[in-house]
Amino acid sequence: MGTTRRRTIIALGLGPLLAGVASQAMAADSPAADAQPAAIGPATPDDGQIIVNARRRSETLQTTPVAVTAVNTAMLENKASVNLADLQGMAPGLLITQQNTGAAAANLSIRGLTYANIEKSQTPTVGVVIDGVTIGTNTGQLQDVFDVDQIEVLRGPQGTLFGANTIGGVINISRTKPTMKPGAKIEFSYGQWNTWSGKGIVNYGNGSSWGVKLWYFHNQTDGYYWNAALDRRAGGGKDNNFGGSLLFKPVGSRFDAQLTVEDQIQSFDPVNSSLTNSNDLFCGLEAPGACNRNTTTDLYTVFDAPGHARYRAPAATLQLHYDADWIKLTSITGWRHSSEDQGQSYGTGDIYFSLRHQQYTQWSEELRGAGKITQSLDYVVGGYYFSSNYNLTQWQGGPALNDAPDPNVISNDPQLVHGATRSYAGFADFDWAFAKNFRLSFGGRWSHDTKRLNNAFAQTGIIGDGNASFSKFTPKVGVDWRPNRNVMLYASWSRGYRSGGFSPRAATAETAGIPFGPETVDAYEVGTKLSTPDHRATLNIAGFISNYKNMQQDTTIPGPAASGGNQTITSNVGGAVIRGIEMDGALRITSQLRLTATASLMESHFRNFVVGNIYNGAIIPFDYSQNRLIYAPTFSGSVNGEYTVPTRFGKVVTAVGWRHISPYDEQISLGGQTVLTDSQGTPTGVIVHGNDPRVRTVTQDLVDASVTVNFTLNGNDVYARVFGRNLANIKTTSAAFAVAGLFSFASAIEPRTWGVTLGAKF
Repeated sequence: MGTTRRRTIIALGLGPLLAGVASQAMAADSPAADAQPAAIGPATPDDGQIIVNARRRSETLQTTPVAVTAVNTAMLENKASVNLADLQGMAPGLLITQQNTGAAAANLSIRGLTYANIEKSQTPTVGVVIDGVTIGTNTGQLQDVFDVDQIEVLRGPQGTLFGANTIGGVINISRTKPTMKPGAKIEFSYGQWNTWSGKGIVNYGNGSSWGVKLWYFHNQTDGYYWNAALDRRAGGGKDNNFGGSLLFKPVGSRFDAQLTVEDQIQSFDPVNSSLTNSNDLFCGLEAPGACNRNTTTDLYTVFDAPGHARYRAPAATLQLHYDADWIKLTSITGWRHSSEDQGQSYGTGDIYFSLRHQQYTQWSEELRGAGKITQSLDYVVGGYYFSSNYNLTQWQGGPALNDAPDPNVISNDPQLVHGATRSYAGFADFDWAFAKNFRLSFGGRWSHDTKRLNNAFAQTGIIGDGNASFSKFTPKVGVDWRPNRNVMLYASWSRGYRSGGFSPRAATAETAGIPFGPETVDAYEVGTKLSTPDHRATLNIAGFISNYKNMQQDTTIPGPAASGGNQTITSNVGGAVIRGIEMDGALRITSQLRLTATASLMESHFRNFVVGNIYNGAIIPFDYSQNRLIYAPTFSGSVNGEYTVPTRFGKVVTAVGWRHISPYDEQISLGGQTVLTDSQGTPTGVIVHGNDPRVRTVTQDLVDASVTVNFTLNGNDVYARVFGRNLANIKTTSAAFAVAGLFSFASAIEPRTWGVTLGAKF
């Protein structure tokens, strides 16, 4: 998109918001210093205040001095949202795509920081927190959003209060609590590609001291790919999520407890599109028509051998709260287990097939207290424990692995990986109103992580066994000023930390036993939050600079013949600088018409990204400093409108949204190259001039729309919805990967789709 066109679109989208806020907010009278600003945020459907817990305190959105966007149930429903991926466009700088190489696996990126890998030896850079419990891997992060009360998207490092491995940000999900009274919500949807879902929630209780909530969600589809080798639709699957939650609140007591037990069972057809071209070894071996395909319309025809994937993830959460006047105590205990069995061919047909069996278990405990030391000084302090263990058995070979009763008969020397993590942390966060209208926020977290990884083959024997510990103190300090109840300005500095570990794909004792170190981000942010006195408009703007140090990046170096002659290890290299400005806002033009908008303009570049890589069988320095950061679009933004028409039988809500995402890369890879030599012509280094063009998306202008008719039937709220997503039928990759010199593959975004929904609330 040209610069002029982009500026025009931004002006059209932001003009009403800027005008509305500027004309009213700055003209407001200044109240007393202790007055609470009345505010709405960009995600509320009415004029009430939004309460968020972004700082482990209950605060209004517009008085929270961090970059946070709140999304509530009504926004998700009117958008016909299915899972967490539908958050994209609701918060600036947030990018969510799906990985087909793992179950419910997400590539989450906030402000250009991401982790696009399903390996469990490392943790994501963006934390997904559900009812206070962090999911320790990106597998399982694409959660169903039918039972969501509110989602908060926190941008920038959140290590002080949410843990070490949140250097990009946090998606904090709060599900609905048991209502303690009889009630139900049911919904059925049907759409393109024989996609349908049936979902239900039932509540019951005595209305005062206890309540129970039960739920069951079912989603299934035939998939939007076509498998030319099998002459059938591909990429389909079934997903079942069910569970129950018990809430106990003794009458007259300041104590409450909530126990939630749940399970997710998923089966699906893992497919990937072939991006192999004539420069790759597999090109001459793949099925006719599978080589030299484009990265847009060709993505939706695949040539995979039959694959399978089965995933199960039971979980339990216990939340305890006690209010003792002088301190509010909270305990959150979480347990989560996942079992994965996935076989797929990565777009290579009958040539290459992998089968992965994985078991993963995590435990976590957080105990914190919050209160006031004086009227002007409050605090949140606590401790945290996390442990995880995983076992991976991986076979590689031909497609016969897929249906073999015992894959060891096909390949009796599978790779065996066992990993374990133990983490301890203590944290404290303070707010001090040190002067009239001024507040100082400060705190920090000390984290200690121990990582172990054992890498071996069943017959060949052990490759390496590594054990290492990492400790870090990550501080945060900020100041905010509220000259009146409708204006806040703030500035902050924080340090994010992501622990080190070991490389599960290492193939020698040396590389398997040497750890890579932690990476850190120093984030500087200034911002303002504006709202009009009548709550009709809000505008939140933030500018940031992130200094990314000791990046953890994968590198390919020579390896033994058993590993194909090379191996992939993770090492610490150079750094990066990311600068940006972002905005989100809302404007209620009339009682019936409401607009929301987001925008993110970001510039990023690597610094001294030099690693050893293979050239003509030898390791020489490769300089990737000219490559782009992955999942870091220069510009992204959205404009959404919602129009409500009252009727004699209820109301009709029409929602239309446009999301623009400029092209971005999805893998650090080899594009154009310049080989440096000495006076004898011996190669001394390689300068890489960007990533492989096959891992770059096209510009995405995604248009979504829905019409919801709400009415009352026998005293119950009933709704019918017609919706369409990606109406412009943009086609591009959601994840892409080039396996150097061998083959390349990708997954595709959902093309144009439509559907209808019927629902009721009792």
